[in-house]
Amino acid sequence: MKQISAVEWLAEKLKENGVSFWQEEIEMIEEAKEMEKNQIIDFGDFIIDELAPMAQNRDWVEERYNYFKSE
Repeated sequence: MKQISAVEWLAEKLKENGVSFWQEEIEMIEEAKEMEKNQIIDFGDFIIDELAPMAQNRDWVEERYNYFKSE
């Protein structure tokens, strides 16, 4: 199943309920989708930055490996 963003989901639901969009509204939806994408990428960068110091510690990595292996 294709995953869609919250903005895409909302636009699809509005269309299903008979809402039609003007060009300006379509542009706002596209801008919101781009903003949402950038927030996701920024969050990913934040997580990488937060985990990088820990991941460089072999003991920490081994602990995470053992934890996930036991799940």
